[in-house]
Amino acid sequence: MRRFKQAILCLAIVVMASSVTVAWADVFNMPDGETSLQFVTVGDAGNAADTNGHGSVGYTYQMGKYDVTLGQYCQFLNAVAKADPYGLYAGAMAGEFATLGIARSGSSGSYSYTVTGSYSQAANCPIFYVTWGDAVRLCNWLQNGQPARPEGDGTTETGAYTLNGAVTTSALMAVTRNAGATYFLPSEDEWYKAAYYKGGSTNAGYWLYPTQSNAMPSNVLSATGTNNANFYNGVYTDPVNLLTPVGAFADSPGPYGTYDMAGNVLEWEEVYKGASARGLRGGSFYGSTSIYMASSHEYNSAPTFEDDFIGFRVAEAVPEPGSIAMLVAGAMSLLAYAWRRRAKAA
Repeated sequence: MRRFKQAILCLAIVVMASSVTVAWADVFNMPDGETSLQFVTVGDAGNAADTNGHGSVGYTYQMGKYDVTLGQYCQFLNAVAKADPYGLYAGAMAGEFATLGIARSGSSGSYSYTVTGSYSQAANCPIFYVTWGDAVRLCNWLQNGQPARPEGDGTTETGAYTLNGAVTTSALMAVTRNAGATYFLPSEDEWYKAAYYKGGSTNAGYWLYPTQSNAMPSNVLSATGTNNANFYNGVYTDPVNLLTPVGAFADSPGPYGTYDMAGNVLEWEEVYKGASARGLRGGSFYGSTSIYMASSHEYNSAPTFEDDFIGFRVAEAVPEPGSIAMLVAGAMSLLAYAWRRRAKAA
């Protein structure tokens, strides 16, 4: 009987573990009023590339529905950055914007972090002033299960990427995605497809803007406008706060259900752009025209660069159906074995 119960328990654990969406304690379940880390599925595997050669992805994957937020990044800092040897926190996170940011208090070894500012939606605005290295370290933290331990192996330096303390441009340019990574920065093709591919087949074509439109978006802050984004067009979209909460343009999603891939903050990609630069896409609140959000426009910068218009979103791998089936089959075999032993004993 005891073995039978153990088999039942093993089966339950396997089934729960095989779920595509894993609910960790922190960024996947943020406090009331704060946006949690969420993903949307990007299908149409094997789609044709755009005329510029970008966008073809031969597998299904998931893209962050929103940019990583101030609230989520603050959780990350409080979990790993009590000493912060790799500079995950930048002082400009506290002072760059008048109404929102992240403040640090205490001394090295006992730092703590809080979302600050008079804006009621500050925690739901995208993180800014992050380097490429900061972004992949958060991916590692997610890969490792969001541990509350200092920056190092098993928290920020290993996992989806192996950094080993990399902080210089040359060291960060040598970093690549590890096999089996679950959480990672999107490649250029992964980012491009989620933003611009029309979907519905493998030869559907591409939009010019990540708002499912070939027409120039408006920069009016509207939850009901169908082609709107946060960018500068002679006036700022939000002259007071400058950044807008993720998903604020509720009726201007991308083709797979992502938000703010146009405007708000530029987003780091995994891609190499020459010997000393990584890719960025999407435009920002600071961008002077809508063309910076178009599929034809690419940015690049050193992976150590950070500024008030640079953030990121996380992508996620989708487990192969066969691997889930093998886990369940193994558990069922164990269950059958236990049942036979129980029957024989009886």
